Amino acid sequence: MIFSRFRKAEAPLYGSRVYLRPPHASDYPQWAELRRQSRRFLEPWEPTWTPDELDRSAYSERLTRYSKDRREDTGHAFFIFLIESAELVGGINLQVRRGVAQSGQIGYWMGERFAGRGYMSEAVGVIKSHAFSTLALHRLEAACIPDNERSVRLLKKAGFALEGHIRSYLKINGRWRDHLLFSTVEGDDEPARAKDSTV
Repeated sequence: MIFSRFRKAEAPLYGSRVYLRPPHASDYPQWAELRRQSRRFLEPWEPTWTPDELDRSAYSERLTRYSKDRREDTGHAFFIFLIESAELVGGINLQVRRGVAQSGQIGYWMGERFAGRGYMSEAVGVIKSHAFSTLALHRLEAACIPDNERSVRLLKKAGFALEGHIRSYLKINGRWRDHLLFSTVEGDDEPARAKDSTV
C-alpha cells in the first residue's frame, strides 16, 4: 500500500495546460537558467539565496533531499512543466505531517516570464487534488507574506480560506516575516459543487 502510494506520487500529474513531476538530474540546465533569470523576482519571497544556490552540486543535494523526503513520505517535490512544450515554468512542494494531523503544507515558485498566466493556479489545483486523493491527506495549508498580493489572490482562487496572521513565522530574504495562513480541508469544495448544481 505504501509502495503503491509512492509510485503514484512519482508519476506525472496532469492539468489542462501543465503537468507536475518530481525533479530529475537532467532538469538542471532548465532549472538553473530559469531561476537565474528570475532571481530579482523571486528573492523577496524566498529564504536568502546561498552563494552556490544555482550550482550543479547544490542542485544534486536538493535531489537527494527530495528523494529521501519522498521515500519517507515527509515531502513531495514537483517541477511544473507546460504540456505543449515540456518547458519548465516553476516548482511546487508539499510537506507532509502524518499521525493525527494528516496534513500538508504547500510552497511554490514561478519563473518570472511565466507569472500571471494562470499556470500556478492550475498547479495548485492539481496538487490539491493529489494531496486529498492519492496521498489521503485531510488538510492543506499555505502561508504567504501579507504584501504578496499575487499569492494571496492565488490561494483564494484555489479555494483556500484565510485562517489568521502568524507573527515572525519564516525567515525570508534575511528577515523574520509575518505571514498569512490559508487552509483548505478535504470536502470544502463539496457544498460549492452542490450549490452550483441547483442553479
